[in-house]
Amino acid sequence: MKTIKCLGLSLVVTAMLAACGGGDTVDPTQARGAIVSAQLLQQMSKAAIDASTAASGRQTLTGAAQCDVDIRHVQYMTRDPKGQPATATTAVMVPTGAGANCSGNRPVLLNAHGTATDRAYNIADVNHNEAGALLMAMFAAHGYIVVSPNYLGYDKSSLSWHPWSIAEANAVDMVDGLRAAKAYLATLNGATKPSAKLLVTGYSEGGYIAMATHKIIERDYAGEFTVTASGPMSGAYNWVKTLDTAVGAGPVPVGSTLFLTFILSGYQKTYGDMYPTAADAFQAPFAATAETLLPSDVPVATLQSQGKLPANDPTGVKLFGQGGLLTEWTRNAVLNPSPTRSRIQQNAILGWTPKSPMALCGGELDPTAPFFNAIDAQADFASRNVTVPVYNFEKRATLPAGPQGDALYAGFQASKTAAGANAMGLYHGLLLRPYCTAAIRDFFQQVLTSGS
Repeated sequence: MKTIKCLGLSLVVTAMLAACGGGDTVDPTQARGAIVSAQLLQQMSKAAIDASTAASGRQTLTGAAQCDVDIRHVQYMTRDPKGQPATATTAVMVPTGAGANCSGNRPVLLNAHGTATDRAYNIADVNHNEAGALLMAMFAAHGYIVVSPNYLGYDKSSLSWHPWSIAEANAVDMVDGLRAAKAYLATLNGATKPSAKLLVTGYSEGGYIAMATHKIIERDYAGEFTVTASGPMSGAYNWVKTLDTAVGAGPVPVGSTLFLTFILSGYQKTYGDMYPTAADAFQAPFAATAETLLPSDVPVATLQSQGKLPANDPTGVKLFGQGGLLTEWTRNAVLNPSPTRSRIQQNAILGWTPKSPMALCGGELDPTAPFFNAIDAQADFASRNVTVPVYNFEKRATLPAGPQGDALYAGFQASKTAAGANAMGLYHGLLLRPYCTAAIRDFFQQVLTSGS
């Protein structure tokens, strides 16, 4: 068995990998969720998983593996934001082995990953994809079937661009990935089968997508799936306020040059009325390449050195002014009544009432995902008499009582101390995510144990 090598993260980009991507020919007659191709990529033993988590220092968070894990890759049919047929891919991680939690009907974890700039991004490549390795160790090795779509625009998707934080399109992709994964598992003669228990989670962009997916499954797919619980993490749930903050009074979230490039170009491809021309929205020279820039085949640092993103901007916050990414036209269009603002408002995901339990997680010092998103979401749900806990890793009292909560809080604070001057740069992408993931796993286990 191969061992997993966990790569470090940059400030805002998840692990890069060098698999080949590119779209295949799309058959428009195939239904949503239809399987285009499926394969077993590798089988990871408990020993290999434990060796990886021990080497990364995460085994105190993940716990020792209880199950071996089959890593599978499924390409499926879905729809792009305009409703046209497109393909996307998903990782499917299946627990196996003799352990009590490793066979029979097992709960399904539907995961939405964070922002990635690498076009070849593939969660199923657990030897190189850090997010995939964490999901495997935290969930699949403990008896959860993990389904984690790579999204439209990544890996072998037929779409050449990614619809970043377009709620309806993202949820359709997630649902179709789940359909394909369950259909594929039904064809296998294995001892592990998906139960009806469905847990939805995601981090960063994936936090937004996880909440949107929970909302839209309950609204549109209740006859097909029932969300048992959800745990969005560090997402932009108050979507309009997040963008108002980024282009308005600030502070500008770390990574905003990437996020705004994704948003403006993706919304323009979807709706056609975000801006008159690229030159109206983006400053020169960025206007010439912004609409096809992300996701990319080269690292962000290369894009900066090529003059395709603002230079001398290691944290990705240079939005306006000389050498900035965006024009004043864009600032005005986002902040004031306009087709641009209307499209942003169209993708707001609050104002609904979840029917199943939810917990949110984040950290109030996060420089990339403003923590007001979690607080605002909690208040929004509370206004309709729904209690949603918010785990804030900067405040011990917000975490569950008892030794497990103590250990999670202390571990995160220690990881910040160990990072020293790099702590804020690593906060969102590397330090916080595994601790939030562990807290949400505990929440899910409580829900499952309670029989909800």
